[in-house]
Amino acid sequence: MSVNTESHASPLAAATGAASAARPPHLRRVLGLAALVMFGLSYMAPPTVFTTFGTVTQITDGHLAAAYVVALATMLFTAFSYAKLSRAIPAAGSAYSYTQQTFGGHLGFVTGWTLMLDYLFLPMINFLLIGLYMNAAFPAIPGWVFALASILLVLAFIAGGVKFVGKSSGVIVAVSVVIIIVFVALSISYLSGNPAPSVTAPFETGSGGAGPIFAGAAVLALSFLGFDAVSTLSEDARNAERDIPRAIVITTLLGGLIFIVVAWVGGLIIPDWHEFTALDTAGIELVEKVGGPVLSAFFIAMFVAGCIGSAMTSQVSVSRIIYAMGRDGLLPRAFGKLHPRRGTPVLAAVTVSAVSLLALVLSLEMAATMISFGALFAFSMVNLSVIKHFVVDQKRRTGADLAKYLMVPLVGFALTIWLWTSLAPGSFLVGLCWMAAGIVFLAIRTKGFRQAPPKLTFG
Repeated sequence: MSVNTESHASPLAAATGAASAARPPHLRRVLGLAALVMFGLSYMAPPTVFTTFGTVTQITDGHLAAAYVVALATMLFTAFSYAKLSRAIPAAGSAYSYTQQTFGGHLGFVTGWTLMLDYLFLPMINFLLIGLYMNAAFPAIPGWVFALASILLVLAFIAGGVKFVGKSSGVIVAVSVVIIIVFVALSISYLSGNPAPSVTAPFETGSGGAGPIFAGAAVLALSFLGFDAVSTLSEDARNAERDIPRAIVITTLLGGLIFIVVAWVGGLIIPDWHEFTALDTAGIELVEKVGGPVLSAFFIAMFVAGCIGSAMTSQVSVSRIIYAMGRDGLLPRAFGKLHPRRGTPVLAAVTVSAVSLLALVLSLEMAATMISFGALFAFSMVNLSVIKHFVVDQKRRTGADLAKYLMVPLVGFALTIWLWTSLAPGSFLVGLCWMAAGIVFLAIRTKGFRQAPPKLTFG
C-alpha cells in the first residue's frame, strides 16, 4: 500500500482567520536573530573548551589552539552550506530535512537517524558532567543524584516552551562569557609575570605533523554542533529565511573565536600537558593556576550552569528532529504531535529525557565516543546536499554559482571527510552499528525499500 503524503501535512499550513481556533497546534515563531544566536552559543557551551582541554591537548601534543583553527575552518565551510540550504528548505529537521529533500527519503532517514545519535547523547553528556563536577564539589553526594535532578529540571524547563528556553539561553551564555573573560584577564596578568617561551607554539603543528592536529580537530568538531541546532529552529524563528542563515554563521564564528582564544591562552600557561594531574579535569587545574581556589569554585558553578543550558538547548533540538520524523511518518505519528497549549513536542522531549537516564550508568568516555561519527557524517551530507540541490537539480552553473554551490561545499565535504577518517576506530564501530540499526528499521518500515518514505510537507 502506498504512503499518503497528504494525510500528514504540516500544521503550519492550517487555515487562519476564523478557522484558527480549530487548527492543529503548531510550533510558535517567537525567536529573533539574537535569541537564535544565544540558543546556538548556549548549545555550543563556550566553557566546553575546558572540558576537552586536557584530552585534546594530549592528542595534539600541546597544540590545542591549532586544532581549533582547523575545526573552525572546516565548520565555517559547512556552516555556509547550512546557511544556503536553510533558505531553500526552511523547515525544522536540520541535516535530516536537507538530505531528505535533495537525495530522497531513504538517505534522508539514514542521515537523520545517524545525526540523532549525537543529539540523543549530547544532553546525556551534559548530565554526566554535572554529576562529575558536582560530586567533586560535594563528595558526600553521589554524582548520579545530581545527574538525575538535572534531567528532571531540564525537562521541566522545556515544558515551559521554547521562548523560555531562548531567554534562559541568553542568561547562561552571558554568564559563560563573563567567566571566560575573567579567565583570559587573569591569564594575561599571570603571563605578565611568567612569560611564555613562545606565544605561537599553541598554533604550531609539532613534530607529529598535521595528523595529530586533525585527530584533535575531529573531536573538537562536536563543539560546533550549535549551528546545526540553530537550523532545527526554522519553524520557531520569526523570520527564518533571513535570520536562520545569519545565526548559523555568527554562531559558528563567535564560538570558534572563543574556543581559539581560550585554547591559546591555556596553552601558554601550561605548555606541557604532562603537568596535568588528571586530563579529564585539566580545565579546573588550569583555572585554579591563574585564579586560585575561589575562581575554581566559581568556575565549577558556572560550568554546571553552562551544562544545564547546553542540555536544555540540545534536548530542544533533538525533540524537533524527532518531531519532524514523527510528522513525516518515519517514526510513530505520536512523536509528530504537539502539546495543544504549549505548542511543544512533549512526547519527543520525554523520550530524550528517558535516554538521558543512561547518564546514571554510562561513563563519560563511553558516551563521548558515540557522537563524532554521526556529526561528521551529517555535515558531509549537508555539503553534498548543496551541490545536489543547486548545481544538479536547479542547474545553477554560472561561474559565480559554481564557486558558491560547488567549490565551497566541496571543500567543506573534503575537510569533513578528512576529520571523519581521523576518528578513533571505536567511534566507527559504534557509529556503523547505530547506522545499521537505522537501515534495518527503515527496511522494515518501507517493506524492503519498496515503498518510498513520506516526505515532509511545508506550509
